[in-house]
Amino acid sequence: MRLSRTGIWSIELRTADPHEITDAAAELDELGWGALWIPGLGGGDVIGDAERLLRATRDATVAIGVASIWRHRAADLAAGHTRLQAAYGRRHLLGLGVSDPAAAHDAGRPYRPLADMAAYLDRLEQEPTPVPPGERVMAALGPRMTELAGRRTAGVHPFMVTPEYSAEARERLGDGPVIAPYQAVVLERDPGRARAAARDFLAVFLGMDHYARSLRRQGFTESDLAHGGSDRLIDGVVAWGDVDAIGARVRAHHEAGADHVCLHVVGADSATPLPQWRELAPLAS
Repeated sequence: MRLSRTGIWSIELRTADPHEITDAAAELDELGWGALWIPGLGGGDVIGDAERLLRATRDATVAIGVASIWRHRAADLAAGHTRLQAAYGRRHLLGLGVSDPAAAHDAGRPYRPLADMAAYLDRLEQEPTPVPPGERVMAALGPRMTELAGRRTAGVHPFMVTPEYSAEARERLGDGPVIAPYQAVVLERDPGRARAAARDFLAVFLGMDHYARSLRRQGFTESDLAHGGSDRLIDGVVAWGDVDAIGARVRAHHEAGADHVCLHVVGADSATPLPQWRELAPLAS
């Protein structure tokens, strides 16, 4: 599946009023955003939420970033994905993640991330309506999960990573597999306000072990992770400033080897950040 150079990643496109979502998606499509990403959150009808976006758009790819393998049956995702591909011109991309040990525990299973993901991919391929490898991506962070994604899917959709991570992923994967990093952005020029908004958003993730391990692999230290994140960490994983500054971060990912960068506006005052999405439209492609 072909992805554009940039896209929008949005919680609001799953959780806002359905009519507001439909209008926003149609406008994002008209603005030229080539992909609209929605999170898996805690489960729920993610296929139905993706279909709402597909109905509202003509050109944009709609991607799930990502569905937890513990909260969705492979049979349900495979059947839903196949139906959406047939109905909406093959514009749906299925993203998958292994979440964390707590999610596996809630499902009554031990947590063996590599084996669990490999087995889930097997089930997707064995369904009566299988999901082809080229129509799925993985939220891989560690090297072995990244290698599994390169072998068994279209590529990786990593969370909270730097352009240097994109370069390392490209070196590990070689040519071909897609690298589509998530990039949090704050449209705020004042350093104090921008970093405060970024810390408010990232606080919960810095306390999660798998994300902390990923950040340490990227070269951040324990002191960087403490007290809501150092300025170095915040500046490394969140792009803030004006559109030009955010565009520079997008270019840095592309120059490092990323194919697609999806932008998540954080710190906005409005429930649905349409003003910020419009302001960022020069980066749409």
